[in-house]
Amino acid sequence: MTTEENTPENIQTNLLDADPEFRRLFNVRKVQKGKKPAFNRYCHHKFKRLNTSWRRPRGLQSKQRAGFWSKGAVATVGYGSPALVKGLHPSGYDEVLINNADDLVLIDPEFEAVRIAAGVGSKKRAVIVAKAAEFNIKVLNPGMEEEAQGAEE
Repeated sequence: MTTEENTPENIQTNLLDADPEFRRLFNVRKVQKGKKPAFNRYCHHKFKRLNTSWRRPRGLQSKQRAGFWSKGAVATVGYGSPALVKGLHPSGYDEVLINNADDLVLIDPEFEAVRIAAGVGSKKRAVIVAKAAEFNIKVLNPGMEEEAQGAEE
């Protein structure tokens, strides 16, 4: 390893590394997500026309609404993540969706990571990935070509 690679500009840090309380809350979120049940729509397995996506049971005689344990859990406030770490990517960065290389100027590499939009083509994606490497910004979905080149080197 050369000394260039160990300079402070090349080392990426995020909130997970900086704050022990943040790391603790992040681990709490991970444990909570593991215990959280799959909130499926009531009776979705009985009818093909019903999707699995959650719908709150509102019927007066609904067993699930009444809280019968065997009828499945109802999504409530207690299943939520801690407010500080809610909505963050598992890497600890806040996700920002971008469509072109000019959007990278507004990104804070210490706290935010980039997700390239699905409609972006391979040429433009390569430009975005190269410019993100310049600014030391983490790209969450760099693309297959870049990952293959990294594995060959």
